[in-house]
Amino acid sequence: MAPLGELLAGVRGVLLDISGVLYDSGAGGGTAIAGSVEAVARLKRSRLKVRFCTNESQKSRAELVGQLRRLGFDISEGEVTAPAPAACQILKERGLRPHLLIHDGVRSEFDQIDTSNPNCVVIADAGESFSYQNMNSAFQVLMELENPVLISLGKGRYYKETSGLMLDVGPYMKALEYACGIQAEVVGKPSPEFFKSALQAIGVEAHQAQAILPPLCPLIPQPPRSS
Repeated sequence: MAPLGELLAGVRGVLLDISGVLYDSGAGGGTAIAGSVEAVARLKRSRLKVRFCTNESQKSRAELVGQLRRLGFDISEGEVTAPAPAACQILKERGLRPHLLIHDGVRSEFDQIDTSNPNCVVIADAGESFSYQNMNSAFQVLMELENPVLISLGKGRYYKETSGLMLDVGPYMKALEYACGIQAEVVGKPSPEFFKSALQAIGVEAHQAQAILPPLCPLIPQPPRSS
């Protein structure tokens, strides 16, 4: 492998994914991937600007950052770009009132959002809440709307935990798309707007940045994936 300096030549900023790059989630808070704590520390000591990007939608940013800090990472909530806060901004700007099909762990991110008389659906990685009843409720809300809006916090197919591979939000999003004959608006990876917002936060242009995403190991640069 080429030295880190060669890999990041001409780069001013780095976008780091979290799950699968820094740690594998799971029982007991998950486990840090070997070398990732030290790699983050090296990046933050360098001239590079660092932004953490995640599609995590089972935990609030505060909970996620607390978990990562307990694993030894130097990270703050303000350094994380996540889909739930971005979705809340969209909801406010467009006057949308969501029916939430989300995990209880991320519900606090939507505390300031009006959810009465829903005129859209927001879906995230709801975990055990992906029951037939809850999926059908979201389906019914969408079918009753003249102009149905489905917002999905990511569209991943699956992700890795210490116990194995887990279904992500994507398959459930696709089920609602198919049933309702609509296309979801994706907030989070791989949406270009999501990466743009992360770059804007660190004041770096796209051609000056490098994204580090799974499934490869930490500090092997690769471009943002399209799926």
